[in-house]
Amino acid sequence: MKAKVMPDGRMSLPADLRRRHGLGNGGEVIVEDIGDAIVLRTLDQVVARAQDMSRRLIGGKVGASVEDFLVDRTREAERE
Repeated sequence: MKAKVMPDGRMSLPADLRRRHGLGNGGEVIVEDIGDAIVLRTLDQVVARAQDMSRRLIGGKVGASVEDFLVDRTREAERE
């Protein structure tokens, strides 16, 4: 797929691509320079990727989830 970058840096993505990735009405993307390429990701894609990485790193470890953290902080607050 081809897109044109204007001299001021604006870029126009094809409509079907925008719709397919939830950008039909516009929106923000994260721009990543990975050395030999420029990667555009929607915010939803970035969040999903971070959540997947977190799940792989935590791997079911007891006490490592956000829920465990919040329960622990609530108990600490109750003790104070």
